[in-house]
Amino acid sequence: MSETSRDDVRVEELLRGADLRSTRPRRLVLGALREVGGHRSVDEIVRLVGAGGASLPRMTVYNVVADLTRAGLLMCADAGPGRALYEAADAWHHHFVCRVCGDVYDVPCIEGRKPCLEPPDSVPGTVDEAQVIFRGVCHSCASR
Repeated sequence: MSETSRDDVRVEELLRGADLRSTRPRRLVLGALREVGGHRSVDEIVRLVGAGGASLPRMTVYNVVADLTRAGLLMCADAGPGRALYEAADAWHHHFVCRVCGDVYDVPCIEGRKPCLEPPDSVPGTVDEAQVIFRGVCHSCASR
């Protein structure tokens, strides 16, 4: 994956639209995630960027995914205990995690926005996000 193969203009537009400076690390991380898709750990992101001939320290990638997640350009997929998984996401959605193989699948949100669930009045604060995680056995594992 090379830096020049990415849609650099689109990545820069997304960064600027989120009021973020278009820095090299942000362009590399967001571009890599948009290009390959899926749910990726920080270590996988470091390898993806490295496969394109660029090099970013792990801590830099952690900082970048935190910035991009806060800005709404990435989502963190809660797949359960262990590593956090990040993805480039243009629409709010939920996840299905297979208990057998561990694969994570996107599940469309009925509302398409967050928060899509209304909390009870007993919640001691303002809710701005609700994530639904479906767990079960994917079709591929179930057919084995």
